Amino acid sequence: MYGKAFAPEYQGELSAELGVNSSYEDVLATAGRARAEAATPLDRARAALAVAEANRRLGRAAEARAAWRESYRSARTAGDSGAMAWALWSGGTLARQCGALPLARRLLTWAVALASGSGDRLAHGYSLAGLAETGRIQGDYAAVAELHEQLLEQGRAHGEARHMVWAMSGIAQMHRNTGDYARALDLFEESARIATEADDARGRAWSLRGVADILSLRGEPDRALALLTEAEVVCRAMDLAGALAYNHKMRGNILYRAGWYEAARVTYGIALEEFGAMGEPRGAALSRLGLAKSRARLGRDRQETLAELADLDETFARIGLKGARETVAAFRAEVMAEAMPEQPASAARAAA
Repeated sequence: MYGKAFAPEYQGELSAELGVNSSYEDVLATAGRARAEAATPLDRARAALAVAEANRRLGRAAEARAAWRESYRSARTAGDSGAMAWALWSGGTLARQCGALPLARRLLTWAVALASGSGDRLAHGYSLAGLAETGRIQGDYAAVAELHEQLLEQGRAHGEARHMVWAMSGIAQMHRNTGDYARALDLFEESARIATEADDARGRAWSLRGVADILSLRGEPDRALALLTEAEVVCRAMDLAGALAYNHKMRGNILYRAGWYEAARVTYGIALEEFGAMGEPRGAALSRLGLAKSRARLGRDRQETLAELADLDETFARIGLKGARETVAAFRAEVMAEAMPEQPASAARAAA
């Protein structure tokens, strides 16, 4: 069993005013007031953490970076290792969002160590979850698959729906990326159901995005697009800038798979602008890849396409995204194959 979803990153007095479905502009205003009125370093650390998380979700990386560092300094002044771990978790999550995956791993590893010594189970669990997600994004499934399963069992044991939804979605994504679409769909649908029952609107929006992806891969683009529209409503209501941009990138993927290349081109362009505005290089690069593929299908010069694919491969290598590099290589092979003239039958026989 599990209870209603809650947001442990809102601590102290903030926990009574803010919840998992609070809009991030509201979080920013409430936490900003709490930070200005903080009576102790620990109060300031907690308020700055909420400011950091609100800014991160709103796509304001510079403000989020300043706030998590302030939270860490205040927590260190208070001598509270649990609060220090939460600040490092926020910093590590921001680093992952900004494409600095090695930095994300360092900060999250440090957060795990501090949380372990503090006795703050939730800080420890969230930091481990951050490490697992970072490894999954990098494509290092062997290293993090078991950790995802452990985190799911912890969520079940303590009745924490939000954690269950996160872990289940991560496991589903790994199944999806390794070709087990049936298992992935089951897990995404279950995570969406749990998020709905636990009143976790954000978790439901992310889960619906996963369901839409699988439906698209099964050749059901209309159902997939309808689910993304439903999820987009949540993203806009909660000011989820990053989730909205990824929603649009997924919409581009679905349109592209359906052969609607012009619509895909336009949608990838929207996602690219959104990722650019929030300084999110991973999403921006993935959107550029979608744009490159769409433009190629619409007749773009082959050499221009190959040049952009080469640049994207360097970008993905720098960020550390193995799966994206494999996608680039596969599409480059398609482009190159289309460029090769067909051999006459006599030449083909001679070559054999």
